[in-house]
Amino acid sequence: MRHNKAINHLGRQSGHRKALLANMATSLLLQKRIKTTVAKAKALQAYVEPLITKSKEDTTHSRRIVFSYLKNKEAVSELFRTIAPKIADRPGGYTRVLHTGFRLGDGAEMALIELVDFNEAALASTKKDAAKKTTRRSRAKKAEAAPAAEAPAEAPAAEAPAEEAKAE
Repeated sequence: MRHNKAINHLGRQSGHRKALLANMATSLLLQKRIKTTVAKAKALQAYVEPLITKSKEDTTHSRRIVFSYLKNKEAVSELFRTIAPKIADRPGGYTRVLHTGFRLGDGAEMALIELVDFNEAALASTKKDAAKKTTRRSRAKKAEAAPAAEAPAEAPAAEAPAEEAKAE
């Protein structure tokens, strides 16, 4: 029976596992994307997401709690300065695990784990989709409205030299 076996021990004793996850979390926060095995990526996801949630509240207490897990000043400052403001409105799901295939040497299943809001390729594709929401019909109406809007803007400019001529 699997009672009370919620976490994956990753074949390590607790001290080694905590050090492994702290180092991987530091690498993820500093580099925004790392490649590892699927089991480690899932364990890291469960480890780092509560820390990212904790970083939304920038207090000395939350910084000390996060530091007690990460043990790296640069990672803590990166988390609170750049990552936390970017994910402030996200209710969860800060990381993404992408399966990439199998490792050549031992056949272990590999994965990329990345921070969701820092993937430039995915962000660029969503911005392009937002720009394509107009239909041909609405573009035609906008094109007709644009020259009409430009005409009044040109009229005051044309009247200005005429007024100067009257003043002379």
